[in-house]
Amino acid sequence: MALILNDEAQMVRETALSFFRERSPITALRKLRDDNDPVGFSRDLWREMAELGWTGFLVDEDDGGSAFGMTGLAQVMEAAGRTLTASPLMSTALLGGSLLSLAGTDDQKAEYLPPLLAGEHIMALALDEGARHAPNQIATMAERDGSGYRLNGEKTFVLDGHIADTLIVAARTDAGPALFLVPGEAADRTRLTMVDSRNAARIRLDNVAVGPEAMLRRGPALDLALDRARAGLAAEMLGSAQEAFDRTIQYLKDRKQFGVVIGSFQSLKHRAAHMFCEVEITRSAVIAAASALDSGANDAAALVSLAKAKANETLFLCGNEGVQMHGGIGMTDEHEIGFFMKRSRVAQATFGDTRFCRDRYAGLMGY
Repeated sequence: MALILNDEAQMVRETALSFFRERSPITALRKLRDDNDPVGFSRDLWREMAELGWTGFLVDEDDGGSAFGMTGLAQVMEAAGRTLTASPLMSTALLGGSLLSLAGTDDQKAEYLPPLLAGEHIMALALDEGARHAPNQIATMAERDGSGYRLNGEKTFVLDGHIADTLIVAARTDAGPALFLVPGEAADRTRLTMVDSRNAARIRLDNVAVGPEAMLRRGPALDLALDRARAGLAAEMLGSAQEAFDRTIQYLKDRKQFGVVIGSFQSLKHRAAHMFCEVEITRSAVIAAASALDSGANDAAALVSLAKAKANETLFLCGNEGVQMHGGIGMTDEHEIGFFMKRSRVAQATFGDTRFCRDRYAGLMGY
């Protein structure tokens, strides 16, 4: 298992860091929030990201992608996390691209992948139905209607669900769970703006009719796609934690109290050292998880659960400590450090909080 990036992954990393720093600083997220932007992200920025090939990292070359893999996409996610960039990377490139590549029929791939890869088609996974991530607890029903199905149920916390061109809906059928491609406008969608200024939606399916061609192929695709999403989100959280740490260290070097920089205070040194160690441990866990997914390692799911659990804890720590060590100014909306603390709260709950990931890891390891 490689824990050091190769030259190609390092090049992707440097390109992504430069791109997000120049094209999507935190001021861009603030503007989206303050303007109450109806989309919640910049479509022009998303098309630029597609032009860089990032939408195709998890799509096979035969289907128009590059098959660069999770290790490469994790570098993009980490860079996006440093500037808290709002984009459909998770909903469309990670989940939509993965599910189509893994479980799509030839006709489905031909219809959906070209516009997805071009940044012109947004997809969203409609999976969870309760307050917590529970991928195996699905009540939404897909009942037979001639050769097709009728879908009934409600979904919550659907990332980018309010503007998705296509929803990938998890539902129960008489033959077991299945995934269906559903036009976004066929559902009743309520936009939810979360504390981190990102988008999610509540989706209601009321007797929505779909044909047999809407069903993705059955199999383990959802589990693998969710593991990719967890690893990608862990990488994004690593980037946010690193940025919060870097900003806090700079503040400790600049801020003076009693005539000396506060970074010279022993108690703050200890807290900063703790943050540094946790960030580096998280980095190793994220690289290991992405590498395991790319190689198809038997312990990939366990390593993904470990990485997400660790990223949950590390971003929580760095977000909180960042605000605390900035003092009063850290509590104001004018200062950007608070955005990292807010992001930690939502990212922790997405695709499995720490309790979920620890329990899953324990089960996979036979505890």
